[in-house]
Amino acid sequence: MTRDTGWSDAVLTALAPAIWGTTYLITSTMLPPDRPMLAALLRALPAGLVLLLVTRSLPRGSWWWRSALLGMLNFGAFFPLLFYAAYTLPGGVAATVGAVQPLFVAGLSVLVLKIRTPRPQLLAAVAGVIGVALLTLTAAAKLDVLGLLAMLVATTLIGSAIVLGKRWGSPVRPLTMAGWQLTAGGVALIPLTFALEGLPGSLSVTNVLGFGYLTVIGGALSYALWFRGIERLTTTSVSLLSLGSPVVATVIGFLVLGQALTTWQLVGFAMALGALVAGQLAGRRASQVQHHAGVTQGVRTDVGQVQELRDTGVVGTTHLFVDLGRDGRPVDLDETVPAEEVPLEREDEHTLDPQLAGGAKQG
Repeated sequence: MTRDTGWSDAVLTALAPAIWGTTYLITSTMLPPDRPMLAALLRALPAGLVLLLVTRSLPRGSWWWRSALLGMLNFGAFFPLLFYAAYTLPGGVAATVGAVQPLFVAGLSVLVLKIRTPRPQLLAAVAGVIGVALLTLTAAAKLDVLGLLAMLVATTLIGSAIVLGKRWGSPVRPLTMAGWQLTAGGVALIPLTFALEGLPGSLSVTNVLGFGYLTVIGGALSYALWFRGIERLTTTSVSLLSLGSPVVATVIGFLVLGQALTTWQLVGFAMALGALVAGQLAGRRASQVQHHAGVTQGVRTDVGQVQELRDTGVVGTTHLFVDLGRDGRPVDLDETVPAEEVPLEREDEHTLDPQLAGGAKQG
């Protein structure tokens, strides 16, 4: 495990919000008008079904209800609330409310994970809210009470999904987890789509290409990267990366749609981007502790032990967490405690490796 791993994980995870930042452009230029539920359904269900076919894996035991619940939080309940807010609130108001998510995640992490977010990360989260507000709000913005409530609930749903995803970990690869959740959320969207919109009479080639982009890139790829990040980064670090979505949307609006930027928007852009980077710097130490305390994909364990775990279905390729107890022996902590809570007596990587290797051989 190199010391650059935390940054590579952060960059890969940040690609997900960056992709989501392109949604407005795709929706406004390539999709049929006034079809938000259809866009949500085709973003989730086809991607989920394709991933199920590719990974050929279904949930087992408690993961049936866990993946269904996470699918509802991330897609089935989140998308309708998000689109309702988008139709009733100015974009700037919705983006600003959404930017509160890191603060909600930090608070929920204390209750659920017993993890306190470092103060610098909290300050970065506050700066992110201010930056997004400057970047997206206008003087003409008007508030709709129901729309505001819908966006607040949507923000808490996605924040809860991040914390629960960290609490439960994952017994499978990110692609498989994305398939489970996208399918569960997509199935929940079917009745809502038919009840509220129905199917369009026809679709143009441009429409098909737009929906294809949302399915493959905006659905399967982006959420596989997002769930991978939830596994590997701290909850607040992941949540702060969501600030990249309005930042990318603004850049696209400027470069592609010819939208002008005021001085205050440029200040907001700098603040939001700075908060995103500062949040990763502040959370880097916690992320490093998590990585040092976890053994991933069988690294530092003997081949026979890893193969046995894979054969029994305990471990696919991830989430064999170990705790260096006083006797130096590794303990399987999968689905027992969040990785962030695993105590680590020694932080030096070179000192840690022989202990892990030796403990695995003893086991």
